[in-house]
Amino acid sequence: MAKSKKVEDYRSLSDEALLDKIGAETDRLNKLKFSHSVNPVENPMIIRSVRRQIAQLITEQRKRQLGN
Repeated sequence: MAKSKKVEDYRSLSDEALLDKIGAETDRLNKLKFSHSVNPVENPMIIRSVRRQIAQLITEQRKRQLGN
């Protein structure tokens, strides 16, 4: 399975930029969830894709912690 372009972009980020990106995406997810509970989002699949991006970012952070 081919690696996605985003995963390669995440690998090129510095540690601080990676943490900033995790924080920004987490805030975005929380805002999307809140707005979805008040007024349904036009495309609810966005929530899934943001969750997946956060997971990929956290995975990259964990790989760096383990030294791989």
